[in-house]
Amino acid sequence: MKAVLLGTTAGGGFPQWNCACPLCVRARSGALPARSQDCLAITGDGSGWWLVNASPDLRTQIASCASLNPGPGPRETPLRGVLFTDAELDHALGLLTLRGGAGLAVRAPGAVLHALRDQFDLRTVVDGYAPLEWLPVESPFEVAGLRVTAFGVSDKRPKYARSSTVEGPWVVAYSFEDLTTGGVLVYAPCLASWPDGFDEVVERADCLLLDGTFHGASEMGSATGSASGQAAMGHLPVVESLPLLRRFPSVRRLYTHLNNTNPLLDPESPESAAVRAAGVEVPLDGTVVEL
Repeated sequence: MKAVLLGTTAGGGFPQWNCACPLCVRARSGALPARSQDCLAITGDGSGWWLVNASPDLRTQIASCASLNPGPGPRETPLRGVLFTDAELDHALGLLTLRGGAGLAVRAPGAVLHALRDQFDLRTVVDGYAPLEWLPVESPFEVAGLRVTAFGVSDKRPKYARSSTVEGPWVVAYSFEDLTTGGVLVYAPCLASWPDGFDEVVERADCLLLDGTFHGASEMGSATGSASGQAAMGHLPVVESLPLLRRFPSVRRLYTHLNNTNPLLDPESPESAAVRAAGVEVPLDGTVVEL
């Protein structure tokens, strides 16, 4: 199994276009590396690749990853489709970049497929160029040499779908098991809490990519000087998840989906030092994981 972290930040990226918080100012000056929005590319057989989420930065992310280069035919691509963890715009809008991609498939929880048709009709727009195959996630299933299992972790729905009456789960995590090596990677970029049964999911993993959106519970408001509404965004802060991660020292653990206000974006911060001391990583865009 090979996975590439195409993007490692939350919606808006880093620096965020409308933010002049200290971290974003430093990123614009070049003192901290810029990062793109959350997206993962993964394969088990080395020839067919799947995206997990499709960020608004997708065109640049694909172009920066040699494994996703097109060819050998003039319109051939190693991309086979997209798995969605949720229906948030920063995870779905990149699908517009893939318009015209004949033969691609989309797999997602039923609530997400509903939202992208009846609440924000991305499906009609994309299918107007080249119809995609839209499939509900039914665990487990197999793609590109991987056995994929989805775990419902939250019923937090995007703002545009708040009036929907469709039942969840609205947010899932995925476990990827390499059918040849047996290696297991768990991808959970949006975790509102530590759900029942998640310990068992982590224990079976060789590598865990976990929601690191916020370091603290009131971080966004403190960094921007205004009421943040952070609590309603559905992300377990690092100060709460890190003690839980310490219980799994044999698992490679990495934080992803960092908000632009997160002090973990600065590798010299005390918060980053504490995370490293716990044996947890904060990877940059382009990081490769092989199992």
